[in-house]
Amino acid sequence: MRLEVKDIHKKFGEKEVLHGISFQVESGKALGLLGRNGAGKTTTIRILMDVFHANSGEILLDGKKFVPAKHRIGYLPEERGLYPKRKVVDQMVYLAVLRGMKKGEAKESAKKWLARLEVEQYRDSKLETLSKGNQQKVQLASTLVHNPEIVILDEPFSGLDPVNSQILKDVVNELIAEGRLVIFSSHQMSYVEEFCDNIAIINQGEVVLAGELKEIKKEYGRDRLMLSAEKLSVEELAQKVERDWQELVTVQERKKDFLVLALRDGADRRMCLEKLAKSDLVVERFGIFEPSLNDIFVSKVGE
Repeated sequence: MRLEVKDIHKKFGEKEVLHGISFQVESGKALGLLGRNGAGKTTTIRILMDVFHANSGEILLDGKKFVPAKHRIGYLPEERGLYPKRKVVDQMVYLAVLRGMKKGEAKESAKKWLARLEVEQYRDSKLETLSKGNQQKVQLASTLVHNPEIVILDEPFSGLDPVNSQILKDVVNELIAEGRLVIFSSHQMSYVEEFCDNIAIINQGEVVLAGELKEIKKEYGRDRLMLSAEKLSVEELAQKVERDWQELVTVQERKKDFLVLALRDGADRRMCLEKLAKSDLVVERFGIFEPSLNDIFVSKVGE
């Protein structure tokens, strides 16, 4: 499957909150939908699920108009929505039946997902009696209980300890490997980097960056180097570089334990290596700088 969101505009009253949102995602791959709070991510997701209607634009699935009611969609919202005083298994079965499953099939699927997420022992417990992390795992099980072909996960790792986070990582990787279409939204950039082939960053209702994450990193790292040296703090090394390397690089950023250097016009990595060979620096690290997704995100929306 190939889902395309094309030039979506949305107004609430006189205020336009989405100004032409466009991105695409394919089954078997995950899209990281990113943005600061209030950027428009949730509104975009609600339009995708037909909770809101766009003022203009279109959403296509395999080139045809996307009708959410005709497809199995699993949505894990950031704000959780299960019933705290109902038994876990009862509400999972109820939700699965609402989404088109027969009751017997729903019971089997609920049993499978509770076991897979290691919360089977709580099947007959009221949700409110569970820890926050186990409630989150039940919420995810409820998202997947009806075997969705499209999965939208908004901050899925919220409240999970490292062990439970690993269980969820394994599940997400399985969904991607099975060919599901996955949209993943999180402020925890390390998870987005781990799962997502493509990203779309929304800022103030506009997509400010979209594409293949690997290529975006390559482009952002172009003409940038990393350097650290023994017996010199980052600040001491920066002063030395600014004094002795003026014709080759500028100090672009001071990280915790290394510098990020930007090549000047006409300079290249070979020239820097030759400069290093002639210097008295005892080099710890030198090479091409690959920015993290967090670096890229802050550079686009961190004003």
